[in-house]
Amino acid sequence: MSIWTRIADALAALRSGEPLSAVFDRLRTPRDRSVAFTISVIALGAKMAKADGLVTRDEVAAFRDVFTIAREDERAAARVYNLARQDIAGFEDYAARAAAMFSGPDGPLEDLLEGLFHIAMADGDYHPAENAFLARVAELFGFDERAFARMRARFVPDAERDPYEVLGADPAMPVEEIRQLWRTHVRQTHPDALAARGLPEEAVRMAEARMVAINHAWEQIRAERDA
Repeated sequence: MSIWTRIADALAALRSGEPLSAVFDRLRTPRDRSVAFTISVIALGAKMAKADGLVTRDEVAAFRDVFTIAREDERAAARVYNLARQDIAGFEDYAARAAAMFSGPDGPLEDLLEGLFHIAMADGDYHPAENAFLARVAELFGFDERAFARMRARFVPDAERDPYEVLGADPAMPVEEIRQLWRTHVRQTHPDALAARGLPEEAVRMAEARMVAINHAWEQIRAERDA
């Protein structure tokens, strides 16, 4: 059974007039984690798409870069998106529910936030309103400013990405400690690790941008230290 079939079943269980946010109250088993993760990314992405006052085709199409959506599953994905846009519940309610469901050191909250960064950058423009949105979501997820800056550095092409910031490393750290930090990031980005955190197969490629960023950051630091 595909993730989209399970999502369609979860939406069908909503009573007439119930908001999409109510679906989280029914997703409590470990098997439900991938369903909850997918709904969280789409729902928060829909809320964020309105943050800059304009929903672009690029932002909508970005969901295809995060998730593999077969043609027959497009209706289920579109329904989640539209329900979230129409839901009177604010994005903070969705973020709080996701944080409660995925709390813990092995939870996929970082993956979820990175998925939102990917969507925010889909149109090539990182709007201040989107930054404020993501900073607040990060806060609700329990990430401090440094962790938020690390994730932001992986996706937002400011003047020059600080490779230490991308890895969450201190420039004063010995190179071997940084190497170990890089290896930890690589392990956490492995498909098996993603699946263990509750990410559906359809979202595994979402981690590709993280892998590219952390490998590039490590190569920059290693070249700098070897120079």
